[in-house]
Amino acid sequence: MKASLRPLLALLPVGLLAAPAAAATLDFDLLSVWQQRNTVQAPNDAANSRFSLVDVLGKGAWAGARATLVFDGFRPGHQWRLLAAPFSIDDSGTLTAPVRFQNITFAPGPVQATYRFDSYRATYRLPLTSSANWEWYWGVTAKIRSAKIELAQGPVSASKTNTGFVPLLHFAGEARYGVHWRVSLDFDGLASPQGRAIDLGARIGYALTPSMEVFAGARVVEGGADNDDVYNFAQLNQLSLGLRARF
Repeated sequence: MKASLRPLLALLPVGLLAAPAAAATLDFDLLSVWQQRNTVQAPNDAANSRFSLVDVLGKGAWAGARATLVFDGFRPGHQWRLLAAPFSIDDSGTLTAPVRFQNITFAPGPVQATYRFDSYRATYRLPLTSSANWEWYWGVTAKIRSAKIELAQGPVSASKTNTGFVPLLHFAGEARYGVHWRVSLDFDGLASPQGRAIDLGARIGYALTPSMEVFAGARVVEGGADNDDVYNFAQLNQLSLGLRARF
């Protein structure tokens, strides 16, 4: 099993231990991911190059996955959400000009590039407003992100890794149309002078049974950091097919 996918499956036993029976939903998404933008400079100084991984590797697409577990919170209507969204690109590309990265110079020509951005989140959310057919939630998200950028060219390689905590605001809503159809939106995001993180998704689902639903959706993940160590801003566009199970 690919190591980056193990946290997705780990959500299920963790959530079921924390939630009462018949009070949890588990979503599993299979993703097709494109780079719309991915600009890198590390360290973020005049001695190193600012270059685009889109120019090096192209826009894609690459495969990804994410899992989301939602279960009851401390009070009626309140909910916990656990999310695992590992994603990585490890592909060959071409440098059209010399690039200096992590104080190492890479010559024009073939290069192996790695971009990893794993996101793990815990959200606590409260009802915002609701009616017979739709409901909205708001809350706060604690996000742990693990990122890596690496270039390799023959025996020469350089990498930049970063792991950190990011607090985010959360909004989500779902509308029900008849017995089977669901339309939902979700958002995690926050911005500061040092950077930002935005994750916005929409999807439509069809309930096959009371406990099983299939869905398709689209998502934009955008953001990055601008500090002395690194400049990296990326936008990843995603299409998804998935399955929801209710317990």
